[in-house]
Amino acid sequence: MLNNIPFLVGLRYLRARRRNHFISFISGVSMVGLTLGVMVLIIVLSVMNGFDRELRNRILGMVPHATVSQPGGLADWPAVASILSQHPDVEGVSPFTESQAMLVGPSQTKGVAVSGVEPATLSQVSILPNHLTSGSLDDLQEGRFGILLGDILARQLGVDLGDRVTMMVPEVTVNLAGVTPRFKRFEVVGTFAVGAELDANLAVVQMNDLGRLLRYDDRVDGVHLKVDDLFLARQIAIDAGRSLQGRYLVSDWTRTQGNLFQAIQLEKRMVGLLLFMIVAVAVFNIVSSLVMMVTDKQGEIAILRTLGARSGQIMGIFIVQGTAIGLIGIALGVILGVLGAWSVADIIAWIEHTFHIQFLNAEVYFISYIPSELKWSDVRMIASASFVISVLATIYPAWRASRISPAEALRYES
Repeated sequence: MLNNIPFLVGLRYLRARRRNHFISFISGVSMVGLTLGVMVLIIVLSVMNGFDRELRNRILGMVPHATVSQPGGLADWPAVASILSQHPDVEGVSPFTESQAMLVGPSQTKGVAVSGVEPATLSQVSILPNHLTSGSLDDLQEGRFGILLGDILARQLGVDLGDRVTMMVPEVTVNLAGVTPRFKRFEVVGTFAVGAELDANLAVVQMNDLGRLLRYDDRVDGVHLKVDDLFLARQIAIDAGRSLQGRYLVSDWTRTQGNLFQAIQLEKRMVGLLLFMIVAVAVFNIVSSLVMMVTDKQGEIAILRTLGARSGQIMGIFIVQGTAIGLIGIALGVILGVLGAWSVADIIAWIEHTFHIQFLNAEVYFISYIPSELKWSDVRMIASASFVISVLATIYPAWRASRISPAEALRYES
């Protein structure tokens, strides 16, 4: 019977009505605080995971994972693409030509990045074909001089399907008439919307059409690669490049977009650390409630000691009680947090519809909704860390209880 004292008495103290209602209030507050802390931490980290996923899918779906190029351009790019595609970690290869240009439309003139692509292989390295809002990728035929515009860019230029825009590239032609800028009229054959800033500053044309305007002959700037693990893109591109004969330049997405993703990861860690302070406050409430409980139960502790209970068993009583409070709070927090992470997008959408407010403007941010991605690894980490500090918080009050002298405690009992 004495061996079960920590569990029997600890759980009985947890259920029993206390003479001091303030102690019950503090215990309830600590449990509720732990529940809210765990719940908010799970929901916020899930939302940040969602933003990270959207950035990865949208921006890195358009930005190549890696690039292989050569000074002066690639003349024999089909052979290079064939060799690179044989690497086991390379999922797609597509040639490209890039330039900066000025687009002149009816409404205004705007500087843009122009990407010359091969429509037949573009879907291997880009999500662009899946985000066309009008037109078709098949309309980018060599010699037609068609152009795809981001939907925001098309609105800014004041053009629609079938309209024409003038493209001026940073090259000049010298002839008897003098120095004239190099330009060409392109027909708008489609628009796209990927939900990123690329919608406002990217134009896509057929690669040979752009090469003809830039006087590239049969050369291209390089080839884009899509790899199976984008976080290993640099090493995969280097390994694939070693199979080529000659000198080539290898680049990856971390050179242009790496700082953005590092900032998101840093922000996630800092927000998680700050929100974990809510859990810490709740745990300190557990310490307070147990200290007051020890003071309130001195007489009963002394009686248990005179009946033969050891110091370790007295410690166990209050460790069991504090741990039970922590487990209940953590369990409720995990349940509510998981449900909240799964439904936060719907809840925010309902609030926006009901109160006619908008949390994210699609023209300011790259998405117009609150994304969420629940990772069970985050849930396990939060629950485990909360449980550990909850158990650690019980040690000092329990040690105080085990140090109570039965004679001194019973002397003042009436």
